[in-house]
Amino acid sequence: MYIVAIAWLYVTLMMAITEPSVVGGILTFLFYGLLPLALVLWLFGGPSRRRTRQLAEAAAAKSAEEHADTATVQPGAAVPETTDTGSVVTDHHMHQPNRGDTQPDQR
Repeated sequence: MYIVAIAWLYVTLMMAITEPSVVGGILTFLFYGLLPLALVLWLFGGPSRRRTRQLAEAAAAKSAEEHADTATVQPGAAVPETTDTGSVVTDHHMHQPNRGDTQPDQR
């Protein structure tokens, strides 16, 4: 694929050299060579970029899964309680005064 790109740039460079003015040569090389070639390489490189992204996502997911499997609880550490839905049960609202009351919660 890259040999075709190099050959196309060579052809457009030779076309640009034969232009009667420098500005015409630059514009010929730019509009017949670089811009179309960049577009074609970007379009044909899409599947490769997608495959690379999917491999990176799969590797990240595998790494996260391995990290979750190896995560352990320290001895003596408090394990949070969970509900049926898996959310963590907290009792921070019990230690704060009620919004309508001026007196703190008496235990």
